[in-house]
Amino acid sequence: MGTRVYLARLAGLPVFDPNGDRVGRVRDAVVRLRTTNRPPQIVGLVAEMALRRRIFLPIGRITGMDAESVVLGTGSLNLRRFEKRPNELLVLEDLLDRRVTVEPETAGGDQHQGTVVDIGMELNRNIEWVVTRVAVREHTGRLTRRGHVYQVEYDRVRGLIGPTDTQGTSNLIALLDQMRPADMANALQDLPDARRNEVAAALDDRRLADVLEELPEHDQVEILVQLDRERAADVLERMDPDDAADLLAELPKTEQAVLLDLMEPEEAAPVRQLMSYRPGTAGSVMTSEPVILTPDATVAEALARIREPELSPVVAAQVFVARAPSATPTGKYLGMVHFQRLLREPPASIVGGLVDSGIEPLRPDIGLAEITRRMATYDLVAMPVVDATHRLLGAVTVDDVLDHSLPRDWRDRDAHEDEEPL
Repeated sequence: MGTRVYLARLAGLPVFDPNGDRVGRVRDAVVRLRTTNRPPQIVGLVAEMALRRRIFLPIGRITGMDAESVVLGTGSLNLRRFEKRPNELLVLEDLLDRRVTVEPETAGGDQHQGTVVDIGMELNRNIEWVVTRVAVREHTGRLTRRGHVYQVEYDRVRGLIGPTDTQGTSNLIALLDQMRPADMANALQDLPDARRNEVAAALDDRRLADVLEELPEHDQVEILVQLDRERAADVLERMDPDDAADLLAELPKTEQAVLLDLMEPEEAAPVRQLMSYRPGTAGSVMTSEPVILTPDATVAEALARIREPELSPVVAAQVFVARAPSATPTGKYLGMVHFQRLLREPPASIVGGLVDSGIEPLRPDIGLAEITRRMATYDLVAMPVVDATHRLLGAVTVDDVLDHSLPRDWRDRDAHEDEEPL
């Protein structure tokens, strides 16, 4: 392990115990402020474990830090959820993206304005890790040119510690963007409300939509109402219709109507339809955009569809076959073909000859308990939903069932902080 480490580069790295078993991933580093002029001390890392629990790893128990991983010298860990103390800051949450002033190296030189992109710590003679270097991107004043990044000693930087209203989001977002949407949502829950809303607003519409789908409902609403209505409608358009319907259901009726009117008609239509069903039924939890093909489509076409990267694994696990039109509500529903069957057939085969029509589709008014029983009986990850004329309306997937069967606050880590991880 070297004697200088840049902390933003540790974000997302796996943490291993002495036996080589993975404990979790690094999410931040903890800085302890000191009352003297001595530089702040790095006292530990924050790691995310199973069930999205964040714990504190004392720096003294870490024996290795490099570009690939962090290694602990002990397998004994305090599993209490990490909470920041009054004299502590988090490097990525509190210091990254701060606008600072860099004092000149020699008397008579010019000050420079910049943005913090990383914090460097070093091991001193007292065997303490302290902040010694700051990586700063200079401000050029030009919209089309990014300033160069340079390193300066900690004691030349002003504005790094203390209250600020000039903290940006670009570098924090660059780090968060490496995470899966569920992990990014978890990281946002750890931010103060104002900082969380600021970071969320800076995400592009597609990324924000993915993250909103992974947040507790109260956080979804808080972020959405902070956006202007046109932006909120754009984000809702990029969410899965069933998730957008669930989120809109948490808003007042008048606000629902405004946002639905601002959405593109073809995007709003399936959301309106889902919101018309009684809560807790197949109609209210289904996705209205499963993979649908007409019976004359080939196996090659079906495989191309389920390879589309934006499809979730449960949606891509099967194709549903129906007569035209292929958009829901479709023509007459004929059956489904599982992806394993598609892999076993010649590419030129017609899917209409491969359909499994032996499983009775769901009706939109069937409740979750019956849906769960049927899916478990037939070992399915998705089931079709049809109307009285046998037109395909959508499909209920296993993740839809789990989302609506678990407690409403299951995504909210604060509600489960006393539960032990598996």
